[in-house]
Parts: sequence; C-alpha cells; structure tokens
Amino acid sequence: MGQARTGTGKTLAFGVALLQRIEHGGRAPRALVVTPTRELALQVTDDLLVAGGKLGTRVLSVYGGRAYEPQIDALREGVDVVVGTPGRLLDLVKQKHLDLSQIGVLVLDEADRMLDLGFLPDIERIIERVPEKRQTMMFSATMPGEIVALSRRYLTRPTNVRAEAHAESEATPQVVQHVFQAHQMDKPEMLARLLQAEGRGLTMIFCQTKRACDRVAADLTQRGFDAAAVHGDLGQSQRERALRAFRNGKISVLVATDVAARGLDVEDVTHVVNYECPDSADTYVHRIGRTGRAGKEGVAVTFVDWSDLTRWKLINSTLDLGFPSPEETYSTSPHFFSALGIPEGTKGTLPKEKRHDRAGLDAEELEDIGETGRTRSHDRGRDRERPRPRRRKRNRTRTRAGRPVDAAAENGASADDNVVDAVATERKRSRTRRRTRAGKPAAEATEASRSA
Repeated sequence: MGQARTGTGKTLAFGVALLQRIEHGGRAPRALVVTPTRELALQVTDDLLVAGGKLGTRVLSVYGGRAYEPQIDALREGVDVVVGTPGRLLDLVKQKHLDLSQIGVLVLDEADRMLDLGFLPDIERIIERVPEKRQTMMFSATMPGEIVALSRRYLTRPTNVRAEAHAESEATPQVVQHVFQAHQMDKPEMLARLLQAEGRGLTMIFCQTKRACDRVAADLTQRGFDAAAVHGDLGQSQRERALRAFRNGKISVLVATDVAARGLDVEDVTHVVNYECPDSADTYVHRIGRTGRAGKEGVAVTFVDWSDLTRWKLINSTLDLGFPSPEETYSTSPHFFSALGIPEGTKGTLPKEKRHDRAGLDAEELEDIGETGRTRSHDRGRDRERPRPRRRKRNRTRTRAGRPVDAAAENGASADDNVVDAVATERKRSRTRRRTRAGKPAAEATEASRSA
C-alpha cells in the first residue's frame, strides 16, 4: 500500500517495479492496472509507455466511451500491460477477449476513489478472475481507515509505505492556499478578475456539478477567456479533446468536475480554483494537488458560500489549514486584489486586445473514436450532435361520426344533413347564458336576500 502526496511520482513508483517484474513478449497480459476514471487510465498508459520504451513494453488502455474493435484487435495481437476502468475490463472479460489468467501484478490506482464511486463489486469480480499467486499494490494520496481494512481482503501480509511523516498535513506544502467567503452572485466576477492575476499560467477550476461546469465555461468564454469544460456528460472524444487542448496550451482554463481531480498531471498549471466548496477533505487535497507538482510552486483559491461554512470548517479542522473563518470577500475587495497579485483597475471582462489570445478549443481536432453510449450534454454550441429531424405534421382530417367529411358526402350524405347541422349550430349560438345564484336566477336571489 503506497501513500504519498499528489505530484510526487506514485505512477512511476509502481510502474517501474511492474515493468521490471513482468515477462515481455507473451500474448496474454502479465500486469493489470485498474483506475477509477478514463482520463487517469490514459495518463497511466502514457507514463508506462515512456518508462518501458527501451523494454519494448506493449501497453493498452481500455475504457468505456470508445469503440470495442481497436481494443479487441490489440488484445488479439498480444499486450504486456492492460490499464483500464472496471466496467470495460469486465465487459472484455465476459466477451472472452481479455484473458486474466496470466496476471502476475495487480495495481489499484487511486484505490480510495474507486471504492467511493461504488466500484467495489466490480473490483471483487476482477480479483476473482486473477490468479491468487500475484503481487497486489494499492496507491493513493489519501488512505482512509476503511480502505486499510478492505485491503486485508485483497493483499497478503500488507505493508503500508508512506512517503511522509504521519504528523504532516496531507495538503501539498508548496501550494499557497487562499480561502475567501464569497457570494454566489459575485463569484463569476471574482473568477474573471482572478484569472488576470500576474504570473497566471494554465488554470483548473473545479465545480460540484456538470451544469455548473458548462455555465462557468460558457461565461468565461463570453468574457474573452479560452476555456473548456470536462465532465461525465460530455462525449469521450470531447473530453479527450479538451484535455489535449489544455495540455498543449491551446486553452488556458479547464473547468471540470472531480473527474479531473485525480492523478492528472499537466505541466505549468499555476492556479487551481475551487469555484464550489469540495465535499470532503480528501477531495480538497486531490483538487489542489493539480498544481505544485514535482516540486513546483502553485496557488490554490477556494470560494466558500455562506451555506458551505459548516462543511468548510470540517475540512479545515481535518487538514489543519488555518482558515476556520474565511474573510468575507467581494470582487472589489482590496485584500482580494493584493493577496492574488491582481493589477488595480482590473475588470471582469478581458480587454479586446487580450481576448482569445490562444488558438482555442476549435484548433484541437475532434477525434473519431467510435463512441459508445449517449452524449447528454453539449459544449454550448460546439460539437453538437446532428440536429433532430423535424416532426412530421399530422394531416388532420375533419371527420363526422368517425368518418372523413369527404367520405361522408360520397356515401350519400345529403344537403338536408348540412341544413340540420347548421340549425343546431345556430341554436347553440343563440342560447343565452343566465347568471344564477344558489340555483335561482340572479334577480330573484337578490330580491330574496333583500327581504331577508
């Protein structure tokens, strides 16, 4: 069980040992790495390919949202290491395309997150299909007591290796943290001014919900920033394109849910903003760990609503951060400008000469990956699905007695019928409506009430 702060190299900690231990060149995979998110699976795959380049290691990432065929073809040709998410791994096992009988090393990366997401039944099914004689490793920046207890079921004589003293805070020490009590209506203005701080590079903004991500990303784009959203409702190709554009510097702001809070390693991320208060201390640690990685310095800013104060106090006391009562702050507060290095006179909209100074999300190609599943959200006008076909206009036909009018005429409907219908209609129109009160005409009822 390996535990260390975010950004200290846990991927290579198990990756180098894994690559040295397994046999290369066989058809069935010899190592399996299970991750909670698709983005983390991609990153672990890239890191292992770099680390095992001289060994000729064949690494395959399998996860949902992509077509099955390329993954099945790669498995048939033979791979050494498989990195994937639980759902797609089990699908390939059930279809008998993935053989786990030769696995000698099993790694559960971000183990606590997988159990939080409810992947425990899937993990157990995967472990049942892996040989009992193996090495099992669990890695995470946070290791709650429940995870330690569950590890006894998976590991033989488990050893907990922690890269820092137990007395140290789990929060990254080289990250300068700021916490402000902010009003919900003022947050967009505060965020826009924060993004104009001196020395700001790539920035990650975390929201609690998918709708909030779309709303914040659209608002920032309208204000002149190059921003994109990443969350679970976007198609996999859209998610991968946004991450590629962010890594390549084509956009400077990535707005995401906690799907991007674990394990993602992007160079030159200088600022992390908790637009909405995280739900736990572990989530806070992983979010701010996207900056200040590999010994670099970073800035973390957290906005706390009035309704989130109780939750924040729990996070603060758990991590011993020193912000029990955040200062009430607005977009015009002088201490907000001075603390973050925002130039005086900065407004909530970028000047015209600075607007969209990067290539933007559209400059990154949208890859055709043969997506599976449904995309339930769109990127505010970009990458929309095909327009829905217009509904057919129903040809309503006038009927009489359940038959079309024309058919009734053909079947001998005489002109007398039309006359009778016209007379009945005229009677209905000429019928006068009389006002009543308590079942009597209004005039009689009024006279009775007067006499009473």
